[in-house]
Amino acid sequence: MSNEGQNLLSIPKFDGDYGHWSMLMENLLCSKEWWHLIDPGYVKLGADAMESDAEKKERADLKLKDLKVKNYLFATIDKSILKTILQKDTSAQLWESMRRKYQGSERVQRAQLQALRREFEILEMKEGETIVEYFLRVMTVANNMRNNGKAMQDIQIVEKILRTLTKRFNYIVDELQSSLIVHEQKFRRRIDEEEHVLKVTQEERSGRGRGKNTFGGYRGRGRGKPPPAYKAAIECFKCHKKGHFQYECPD
Repeated sequence: MSNEGQNLLSIPKFDGDYGHWSMLMENLLCSKEWWHLIDPGYVKLGADAMESDAEKKERADLKLKDLKVKNYLFATIDKSILKTILQKDTSAQLWESMRRKYQGSERVQRAQLQALRREFEILEMKEGETIVEYFLRVMTVANNMRNNGKAMQDIQIVEKILRTLTKRFNYIVDELQSSLIVHEQKFRRRIDEEEHVLKVTQEERSGRGRGKNTFGGYRGRGRGKPPPAYKAAIECFKCHKKGHFQYECPD
């Protein structure tokens, strides 16, 4: 089978979801460096247009590429839909006709988004439904909302799933919530400690240049050193061992 035939088999079929289909098709055409035939598009010249031989050759090449793009679009769009599209002389016209027909006006998009919001709100896991099946249902609605202009954050989707699992998963949700809280506390504590150590290290370095350390003493023979209890909590940024600063690291 030729490479062109293999490519045709991989073209996504239009199933009514314009947002998903247009994303896949745009990526496919961009990968072949043909997207410029859709945007801004190939423009036919009149029969009386004057062109040089080089311009004629370049336009002939563009026409051939445009026919290939049209062939891709014809392969992905059902014939029942193609019969309803009048403007399809070029691939750009065909694409724009599909956009107008299925993407809809701003008013239609707002109505679709409102319906999707309602659907997202009432989503709940069904008895007997698997986790994978429920995840797929939630993600389908969330992605449709994103395609209609709604900025859906990942945390919103995760919270929705955790809130609407069936009762048999309650113990898992409780354990997960507890684990996440503990992890968050440890994460914040570590950040606070690192920021504090970094600040102290910077002050120590600047203090050495002035002859003073951060503890108010002057540097000399053992004077002005941090107390052992404080230094025991310091982690070296180089070897990650505790008890000394990076500039004191024996490694």
